[in-house]
Amino acid sequence: MKRCHFCGSELDMEGRVGRRDQCPFCGRDLHICLNCRFYDPGAYNQCHEPQAERVVDKERSNFCDYFSFREAGAPDDRKGHKNARDTLEKLFKK
Repeated sequence: MKRCHFCGSELDMEGRVGRRDQCPFCGRDLHICLNCRFYDPGAYNQCHEPQAERVVDKERSNFCDYFSFREAGAPDDRKGHKNARDTLEKLFKK
């Protein structure tokens, strides 16, 4: 099952996600880095696919040929980074 990054709605989609496909619930683009299984904010260019070209705006549709939709059950590292940052800010009382 696939899930929209923006609204969190589960999407019943089969096959490849096209560049112009949008979420039927919130209307946002689906072929974006934030929905891709290769996206990782800690990686070089925030992508684990070494041959992919750099995409500046991770929230907008792009032409990446390596896009593969992240499965709903896949771990989401972005939440872990935010929790770690919050913990450090509390520790140093920022």
